[in-house]
Amino acid sequence: MITVSVKWQKELFQAVEIDTSQPAYVFKCQLYDLTGVPPERQKIMVKGGLLKDDADWSTLGVKQGQKLMMMGTADEIIKAPEKGPVFMEDLPEEEQVVALGHSAGLFNLGNTCYMNSTVQCLHSVPELKSALIQYSHSGRSNEVDQTSHMLTIATRDLFNELDKSVKPVAPMQFWMVLRKKYPQFGQLHNGVFMQQDAEECWTQLLYTLSQSLSSTGSSSLTSSYMTFTCSEDPDTMKALFGIELVSRVHCQESGEESSETESVYSLKCHISQEVNHLHEGLKHALKSELEKASPSLGRSAIYLKESRINGLPRYLTVQFVRFFWKRESNQKAKILRKVDYPLELDIYDLCSDDLRKKLEAPRKILRDEEGKKLGLKASEKSSGSKDNDVKMSDAEGSSNRSGEPSIATSEEGVPSDSGTQMTGIYDLVAVLTHKGRSADSGHYVAWVKQESGKWIEFDDDSPIAQREEDITKLSGGGDWHMAYICMYKARVLPK
Repeated sequence: MITVSVKWQKELFQAVEIDTSQPAYVFKCQLYDLTGVPPERQKIMVKGGLLKDDADWSTLGVKQGQKLMMMGTADEIIKAPEKGPVFMEDLPEEEQVVALGHSAGLFNLGNTCYMNSTVQCLHSVPELKSALIQYSHSGRSNEVDQTSHMLTIATRDLFNELDKSVKPVAPMQFWMVLRKKYPQFGQLHNGVFMQQDAEECWTQLLYTLSQSLSSTGSSSLTSSYMTFTCSEDPDTMKALFGIELVSRVHCQESGEESSETESVYSLKCHISQEVNHLHEGLKHALKSELEKASPSLGRSAIYLKESRINGLPRYLTVQFVRFFWKRESNQKAKILRKVDYPLELDIYDLCSDDLRKKLEAPRKILRDEEGKKLGLKASEKSSGSKDNDVKMSDAEGSSNRSGEPSIATSEEGVPSDSGTQMTGIYDLVAVLTHKGRSADSGHYVAWVKQESGKWIEFDDDSPIAQREEDITKLSGGGDWHMAYICMYKARVLPK
């Protein structure tokens, strides 16, 4: 890291840091934040001519304290006539953010699309943003290591910057701290940062935030939606993303049987020739074989593990297991098979018997409410009836544009604040896609549903509006973008 000054027009910017391990384009993104001059318009004089985006700092001879000259025109806001029409560009930046209707894009700092798409998906969770704001007041706990604390702060600051900016944001600080916490994201190949796996970035970031936010005691965030979730402790990340699984482990050879419970942050969708739909892939993934020592047989034996969901999160994350290690080429290969996924996901039949019983009453209320809209009488079947199950088609349209239930009020019409109940029905709110043949190459993009109900494709620094009917077409079967991670939001009822 070296420090330089930059002369631009009549201004002199002192103590501008250059990370010489990063491409020169990253430095240009920093100057964009300072001057408003987009990287493509910047002309920076260095040894040998103008600074190129992919220039290697080690060959340029830039020294500590050196003054660099930059030329280029900043983006200008054109002022409207006093009594003429008001365009968005003429509004103050905070009003532009509101008018834009979505957060800013993120500059690619050199194969960082995996990170950008992860950040955009998680940034769409308002409860997570609230927890991070609270973390700024509570500070670091003694139980949280320094790098986890720094990454949590960097995440909070990046989320805030995305919310306040109409221009693309350069996630410099976040990326530097992420690489410090998890060095694998700083791997280089021929002097260039390598593409990384977005699922690994997603998992590591959630793990870090779970360490930090669980120590703040932010029970106020979880008290309103703890019913039927995986834990009764005030753990923000578990309430938001944690899935409790209960498993039956059985050895057919010896007859031995045991049960296990575990908490995970995502469900897996296994892909095979028999899997054409997400629901089928989830069912396959909840069954597995493992080899372990059998006390009665005195040797290793094969056990069948069958899992069921016993606790639900507010946001359900699903990973399509598309990548596998190909021995002959010694690299990750990709399963391109098309696997359809719904805008509304009902996981009732994947739940344990205990959880199903808890879900029956809320699902009956949800079904009856939909029936009223269609002019039908309320169901007279007993709550224990199998026909009481609410299918996805029955629940269709029961949520408003933000995914919240349309009946989240008491009989007097007053919103309930005594907690919520899960229904086992989820609405799609984000999709992280991958385009390419290998996890170590290709391109990642985030597709995120806004509070207005509109979908935005976040392709690094270029947010593009999309139609909802096009979101489920990202299901694979070719070389186009295909779903790698889907995030669903629970449809809940007042307690």
